[in-house]
Amino acid sequence: QVQLVESGGGLVQAGGSLRLSCAASGRTLRTYPMAWFRQAPGKEREFAAAISWSGASTYYADSVKGRFTISRDNAKNSVYLQMNSLKPEDTAVYYCAARQTASTSRSAYTDESQYHYWGQGTQVTVSS
Repeated sequence: QVQLVESGGGLVQAGGSLRLSCAASGRTLRTYPMAWFRQAPGKEREFAAAISWSGASTYYADSVKGRFTISRDNAKNSVYLQMNSLKPEDTAVYYCAARQTASTSRSAYTDESQYHYWGQGTQVTVSS
């Protein structure tokens, strides 16, 4: 079993930056593709960014492309989301997720049903 714990959320002004972290315990994430999803108030959870197990491939939602960067450190069993140029519409609870199987398909990374483990989420609030 894998436990994921997110941290780094908070309140930031528009244009600012935050770095989210997701630490795993219970099992190494070294072979697990990872992703960040987010859920804004009153909306469904949506894909934000994903990274392959090796870190060689990354995927982003159009809404965050060019502003967010996903990375991982397999030695630390962690994945990160650097968020720059934040906008009020980025306000959401951000969830870290892990899937057990690798894939070369973008759709496999963006589909939340493909993920087996989830963190409890961390709140990000961007003020205008």
